[in-house]
Amino acid sequence: MFPIRDDNPQFLTPYATYSIVILNVAAWVFLQGLGREPGLSGSVCAFGLIPGDLLQLSSTSPGLCISGDSSWYTTVTSMFMHGSWMHILGNMWFLWIFGNNVEDAMGPFRFVAFYLLCGLAAAAAQVAADPSSPIPMVGASGAIGGVMGAYIFLYPHVRVHMLLVLVIYVTTVAVPAWLMLGYWFLVQTLGGLVSQGSSGGGVAFWAHVGGFVAGIAFIYVFRDRQLLDRHPYHGWSQSKISDTNWQRVRRRR
Repeated sequence: MFPIRDDNPQFLTPYATYSIVILNVAAWVFLQGLGREPGLSGSVCAFGLIPGDLLQLSSTSPGLCISGDSSWYTTVTSMFMHGSWMHILGNMWFLWIFGNNVEDAMGPFRFVAFYLLCGLAAAAAQVAADPSSPIPMVGASGAIGGVMGAYIFLYPHVRVHMLLVLVIYVTTVAVPAWLMLGYWFLVQTLGGLVSQGSSGGGVAFWAHVGGFVAGIAFIYVFRDRQLLDRHPYHGWSQSKISDTNWQRVRRRR
């Protein structure tokens, strides 16, 4: 299932969301060479977060990069690096779908601080899960996980329209945000448990989990009640759209 839009109205121009997308795209173009080598590997090694190097813990597992000192700033720069076209396109799409309404609830400046803190919490969760890993961690998905955690707390009953592909059968369905995002969180948690102890690269599941949990926790501090009260569908107590939690929109073969 892949989200294509939501039914949440937007009141503020999402300048911070726009800016974060632009920064990620600029990093992909100018630092990562649009995914071409040697720009891709060089940028991942230079700006990716390598837990074993950051904590100066040795590891017997081979890594992508030559072992060296990983500076503290890679906890931030790694949020703007990506490993492939699908990686950056998927992340930016999720940020576009969910980021504007979360920014609507706190304003642009608070949203930037919130986003970065969620990214740092995501990095901390992944480092804690495998502190001696020599594999560089890159991607905005941990910070975006925080945005999704905030969204499920702020707008749990808002319908999210999903593209559903079953072999040759393609349809769209609308589900409540709590169901879509709760399912996503469950998949990330199960993925983290299954991959625990793996020495190879792959998806940083615990970064996603850590970012999501941080987003729920930080939203209490960063939300602006006056901005949030303008939204007709915020909060768990809203029931006016709860009877349309699962709605088929259209289908085609």
